[in-house]
Amino acid sequence: MTEPHSPTPGSPSRRRFLQITAIGTATAAAGAALTPTAGAAITSFIHPGVLHKLSDIQRTKSRIAAGTEPWLSGWNVLKADQYSQSSYAMKGPFSSVDRGTTELHNWEFWNDCNAAYQNALMWNLTGTTAHATKALQIIKAWSSTLTSITGKDAQLAASIYGFKFAAAAELMRYTAPSGSWSAAEIAQTENVLRSVFVPLVRTFGDAGWGTNCIKAMMAFGVFCNDTSLYNAAVDAFHLHDCCKISRVIRDSGQCVDSGRDQAHTQLILGSLAEACEIAWIQGEDLYSASGNRLLAGFEYTAKYNTGGDVPYTVWGSCQATYNAISTVERGNLRPVYEMVFNHYVKRRGLGAPSTYAAIERIRPEGPGFQCDHPGFGTLMYTL
Repeated sequence: MTEPHSPTPGSPSRRRFLQITAIGTATAAAGAALTPTAGAAITSFIHPGVLHKLSDIQRTKSRIAAGTEPWLSGWNVLKADQYSQSSYAMKGPFSSVDRGTTELHNWEFWNDCNAAYQNALMWNLTGTTAHATKALQIIKAWSSTLTSITGKDAQLAASIYGFKFAAAAELMRYTAPSGSWSAAEIAQTENVLRSVFVPLVRTFGDAGWGTNCIKAMMAFGVFCNDTSLYNAAVDAFHLHDCCKISRVIRDSGQCVDSGRDQAHTQLILGSLAEACEIAWIQGEDLYSASGNRLLAGFEYTAKYNTGGDVPYTVWGSCQATYNAISTVERGNLRPVYEMVFNHYVKRRGLGAPSTYAAIERIRPEGPGFQCDHPGFGTLMYTL
């Protein structure tokens, strides 16, 4: 695995702060003209600031209350999901989790991470205290018990599960019922992120391993109020040899894993989108990096997975080369498209026809595969 490089002269500007900017006449007329632009290094965070800020929650609540589509359909999918129930029976906690070798308590941990995150959403959208209680039960239990993540895929477990765990914790830290989560318990959650997750994630890595580590490290930084963790992830997004945005997506939109299979390709794209959304909330524009490279990746992948033809160049990751685009899991669309569509089309006024074609096939977006993504984008990201 390659350590992230330090910024060099002429490298992309890392920090982009919020300024009021017109994005064309139509966008300005719609009143959506808040756009992050270049600025100084980040020194503080907006909270809650992992995937959802308070205004996002309020917008979603108002659309549900009004019975407006497509939010209502998205809400019906979220509230019916098994992990959204306050009656969910926690599977852990355990002191050790292994992914890829013994699989010890791997399934239990990612199930509980899903339930913590979705109950945190349900608490914020319904105000039902039982959901807050369930989310906090899971967060507190694992924070006080987990001491190690092992196995040949330990880094993936730390990044994928850790990201969703941190997203749940961040939302609860700033919205939990008064007195329900003590300062000592919050410090315990910070400690488990720093001591168990960060050491595995901080090396980033090749292709999808690295992009999942980027989103996780950003989330850890926000929850722990640690700008050094967050900034290291943004550096990797721009500069890491094997997982920077310009290394994992070509300017044509072809992804580093397009020749491997379509599931891992969408995993990479989704993880980068989630990193970009965190940054956007914090006043940084990673979405526009390398000439809107993420949009190119989504359009290429969506076009291929909705039946279109795309060009392919022999290419691959730092560890593998693929001679042709893969048909493996072609057409099996993951719930990662709404977030990106709403950014580029609704916020920026750009076109994303293939991404929209993918959305039409799976709307309303449901849960992510296993613990790979937050899912429910129709509900949470439609503007």
